[in-house]
Amino acid sequence: MSKKNNTTDNGQAPLCYSSEDARTVLDSISAHIAIIDENGVILDTNRAWRNFAEKSGMPAGYDSIGENYLEICDASTGEDGENARAVAAGIRDVIAGRTDEFLMDYPCHSTDGPHWYYARVLQMSGEGPLRLVVSHEEITALKLTEEALRGSEARLTEQKVELKEANIALKVLLKQREGDKSDLEQKVITNVKEMVLPYVEKLKRVNLKAKDKRVVEIIESHLQDIISPMMQKLANANIILTPQEIQVASLVKDGKSSKEIADILNVAETTVHFHRKNLRKKFGLSNSQTNLRSYLISIA
Repeated sequence: MSKKNNTTDNGQAPLCYSSEDARTVLDSISAHIAIIDENGVILDTNRAWRNFAEKSGMPAGYDSIGENYLEICDASTGEDGENARAVAAGIRDVIAGRTDEFLMDYPCHSTDGPHWYYARVLQMSGEGPLRLVVSHEEITALKLTEEALRGSEARLTEQKVELKEANIALKVLLKQREGDKSDLEQKVITNVKEMVLPYVEKLKRVNLKAKDKRVVEIIESHLQDIISPMMQKLANANIILTPQEIQVASLVKDGKSSKEIADILNVAETTVHFHRKNLRKKFGLSNSQTNLRSYLISIA
């Protein structure tokens, strides 16, 4: 027969605990611990268990030993009664061998604030009569953190919904704005065609001096440009032209030379060249061989 090995893996002698050492360890644990037998009778408790009992209104030095924990749980009433009976049921399952371990977290609020505990029941190892370890560990800090996280998640979800609704509303407003813009443009075009151009046409029939007649023709040309697809396309492309650039662009499109444009607008020919250069730049034609008039006709 081989001799029993009384050393650990590293060759050192294992620690031997006395009853006094075991008591010290048990009393050092923060969880409220009770040792019960197969009938639910409390055989021993640690300091945390006794302190909690005293805090709950029991007399100083009360240790619960000799009381039947199952009966105490079964008799519990009020808000904590359901949880206490659930713990008792779990203890009976462990006693009967239906489960090796029972775990449960539950609220146990008091006048000093909210509290949550984590109950654990399991059989003690070793030979001898059946003994169970019942422990209750406070997990209030953990629960409060979990609730704070859930609250943050709920607020984020609510903000996400609000943002989605705001985006939908914004899309509706933008669509309405585009509709209003289109309606306004159509009204401007209709008014120019029906309320302005007819009078311009009448002016053209009047016996005017050549210079005045040319001014009327320019007015008519510019009004046509205002309602032309070219101007709408420029607006849609966010191409912003100055009033004089618009005049120059319209006259270039009509085939006028720089000198003719200068005479019509009563400006220097160099000014027309300057505007033509700016127009090519705004239309993205600076480094292109594309003819400015051909481009303006293509977008008209």
